[in-house]
Amino acid sequence: MLEIFQYDFMIRALIGGTILSILAPIIGIFVVLKRYAMVSDTLAHVSLLGVSIGIILNISPTVLTIIVVLIVTWLIEILRYKYKIYSDSLLAMILSISLALSIILVSLSNSFNSSLLSYLFGSILAITNYDIYMLIVLGIFIIGFIYIYLQDFIYLSLDENVAKVSGVKTEILNSLLIITVGLLVALSIHIIGSLLIGSMIVIPVISALQFKLGFVQTLFSAITISVIATLSGLFLSFFYAIPSGASIVAFSILIFILILAFKSIKK
Repeated sequence: MLEIFQYDFMIRALIGGTILSILAPIIGIFVVLKRYAMVSDTLAHVSLLGVSIGIILNISPTVLTIIVVLIVTWLIEILRYKYKIYSDSLLAMILSISLALSIILVSLSNSFNSSLLSYLFGSILAITNYDIYMLIVLGIFIIGFIYIYLQDFIYLSLDENVAKVSGVKTEILNSLLIITVGLLVALSIHIIGSLLIGSMIVIPVISALQFKLGFVQTLFSAITISVIATLSGLFLSFFYAIPSGASIVAFSILIFILILAFKSIKK
């Protein structure tokens, strides 16, 4: 088993995966509590659109993805607040449009290749030092951002109307939360894949909530579950040549099922 550490690409995958598995629940806990779970899936499909454009134009898919995600996030907020479109309907529409445009672009350019597949399902071979550095920078931003506005985010997650009355700038914080989710998705699809990253943000948090602990304990439980699932998934991916994203999500689901089983036995 130790031979995994002989390969530089696996070391990068383990480092990048560990960073991502810590960041995903930090953002995911607010996404789940606010019932924004569909945001991560929507932005994942938006990221796929950015990747498709990047591959077609022969420009860095990561850079294009970040740009596209930020533009669509801005559009979502305008449609949500200015035109009062229901969030779930709006996100479903954006998801469908992004997926449709991605399929059209790929079909017209005949560019459905292994590179695009790695973004769809994740690939441990795709992680570079640049991706790790970007995840570290994003991690510093996320942790600092959440630390500064932690109390406001807790109020916002539990009851947005009460938070607004209490003076919390709900619209700004909601926008920043969605932007942060988008950046996390854009920078992590190398490991998990655009079709599965939403699961990594949501499932560990849902699993941790089953313990019915306080906020901080739930957050650390979610991070622990996420790290275990990510490292286990990467090891399984390496030894059995399974897509890393699918392996990580499978372990996340397995842990969730085990927690539910434990709760049932305990009752």
